[in-house]
Amino acid sequence: MRSERVVVVVPTYNERENISPLAASIRLHGYRLLIVDDASPDGTGELADALASADAGIDVLHRARKEGLGPAYAAGFDRALSADADVVVEMDADFSHSPADLPRLVAAVDEGADLAIGSRYVPGGATPDWPLLRRWISRGGNLYARVMLGIPVRDATAGFRAYAADALRALSYRTAQASGYGFQVEMAWRAVRSGMSVVEVPIVFRDRRRGQSKMGPGIVLEAMWLVTRWGVSRRIRELASRR
Repeated sequence: MRSERVVVVVPTYNERENISPLAASIRLHGYRLLIVDDASPDGTGELADALASADAGIDVLHRARKEGLGPAYAAGFDRALSADADVVVEMDADFSHSPADLPRLVAAVDEGADLAIGSRYVPGGATPDWPLLRRWISRGGNLYARVMLGIPVRDATAGFRAYAADALRALSYRTAQASGYGFQVEMAWRAVRSGMSVVEVPIVFRDRRRGQSKMGPGIVLEAMWLVTRWGVSRRIRELASRR
């Protein structure tokens, strides 16, 4: 896999403290970086423009307002695919995902996976900074998604993942219903339903050191509601097919 055919898409909103060191760490691998900024009031977009002006391997997509993770990634995917990427990577801007793990995700796609997920919940994965309650909530949410949707993915909510370009195109990401991290569940579910090869690569997930988390109760509720609705619809279809 030629490193310049890998595009790492990083959505940002008020990540000025993180974006420069993150960009440097990603570019060390030779991968291209696409920063998708949702009109950050802290100047993240302007700093991203400065980074791009100094490095042709960095591109910036400015969006007019904050609309959620799903729409930001969809816009980023459009740009990455139009730039002839062979592999498109999703990654958070806050160093909770280590740039050192990028080559392992890319290698999994290079070896044949349609989707490689950086997983906290397979052997070798971990969340060492989390208190016990947060671990239970996250694991419980993933178990719920696995049972309701009938998918084998242990970390369907994970936001560190790599897609083969052809697989990403086939997943019709523009029609996704979720706007928060439920977008990740929805895309994993679509990949499994489509018969794609989905692999989980163990990662160690760290808490952010700078800036504020964008996770809120509304994002969690959206994901739970959508997973429940999708799961109930799936069960109804299964029952109807048996009649």
